[in-house]
Amino acid sequence: MHSYHNILWREGTINPLVVSVKRFAKNILCRWQALKMCENSTMPRLLYTLLICLFLPLTPLRLLWRARRQPEYLQHVGERFGFFKAFPTKPVIWLHCVSVGETRGAAPLVHKLIERYPDHSILITHGTPTGRATSEQLFGDKVLRCYLPYDLPFAVRRFLRHYQPQLGLLLETELWFNLIHICREQAIPLLLVNARMSEKSARSYAKLGRLARQGLQQLTVIAAQTEQDASRLSALSGQHVEVTGNIKFDVTPTAEAIAAGVALRHTWGIGRPVFLAASTRVGEEELILDAVARLNVPGLLTVIVPRHPQRFAVVAALLQKRVIAFARRSDLVTKGGVAVILGDSMGEMDVYYAACDVAFIGGSLLPYGGQNLIEACALGKPVLIGVHTYNFTESTLHAVESGAARRVHDTQELTNILQTLMTDSDQRSRMGEAGIIFAETNRGATQRTLELIQRHCARTTE
Repeated sequence: MHSYHNILWREGTINPLVVSVKRFAKNILCRWQALKMCENSTMPRLLYTLLICLFLPLTPLRLLWRARRQPEYLQHVGERFGFFKAFPTKPVIWLHCVSVGETRGAAPLVHKLIERYPDHSILITHGTPTGRATSEQLFGDKVLRCYLPYDLPFAVRRFLRHYQPQLGLLLETELWFNLIHICREQAIPLLLVNARMSEKSARSYAKLGRLARQGLQQLTVIAAQTEQDASRLSALSGQHVEVTGNIKFDVTPTAEAIAAGVALRHTWGIGRPVFLAASTRVGEEELILDAVARLNVPGLLTVIVPRHPQRFAVVAALLQKRVIAFARRSDLVTKGGVAVILGDSMGEMDVYYAACDVAFIGGSLLPYGGQNLIEACALGKPVLIGVHTYNFTESTLHAVESGAARRVHDTQELTNILQTLMTDSDQRSRMGEAGIIFAETNRGATQRTLELIQRHCARTTE
């Protein structure tokens, strides 16, 4: 078995260019630590801006590198520097949802904003092509969308001058210090909502000293998912932080998604047991295939859905190397005799959940911090998750405590628990029912966030 580091190297995640950049960044960070106690309150942000400018010449290389597997990175490049085409025709309420998870999680809030403020345009900014594609799929032409510019003062000012938002909402942990400062300077209310702050992230932000503290203090309001998140954010900012809950609990499965899941299950074979490995990350597919190979479940179909679309071809090559009969989801028609389905479609995770018997949530077998398990629970599916869940600590803990999810510490334990669940329909039903109750009892964050917006941002009602 290759080590975690070797897996990352082989997959191309680590390369000499990245290593050089990391060494350079480490050197800059050391200098930063020496300067961050400067008494001039503007110095931390000036140094932060200088650091971004130093890396700016590498931006084309970064985009080209990512475009090797995802050509969409070369589209709309001008937006990343503050150049936009279409002008809004109505006052703008703006949300920043960097990628897929934040965009899907924000859906209840976006729909409520569209309903509550029909005389406004809802603008969603993204940082990744997959986030943008998810927005197109979920909201179509009901919203405006673009990339959020790099956090350079000239680009941020162009963005704000072009769209003139009456209100800005940053989702989860998106802290861009020039953006925050300029919004404050221009009297644009900027809220950090559905905020989460893991212990690991809190330690990282603490190293930025007054830069992080001042940035958080310049936000109009901070609304956290849990008391623990609020406590860490309050310690960093020295400010009061409200707790509104997690908006992702308000993402309810649609009848269309459930129907599509049932149809997909018929395509795969209604009598076959189906195990879903959702949002897997580099190195995890190998571990999951090892665990599945030890199972004694006749007719088992394993569905693997990589977290990032640029890895679809990598996982296909892994299956070919292992001589595993597989089919791609994009082929639409599944040929008989396959043992694995490669989920190479976008925006269908709820459909995959609806079609499976048991779901494993990726990013948790190896130290990536885990992914959101709420959607699987809401669809009444037994959930398995690894030990590396620091990005979703509280929701994972509560799901396990409620009986909706079970932790697996290694691949052998994954095999053992899967063997039990796949052969015990009663236990699957109990976990599924617990998942539905877990999701339902934690809803309401969207309404509390709307009330917060109305309370702090009266300009939106003018």
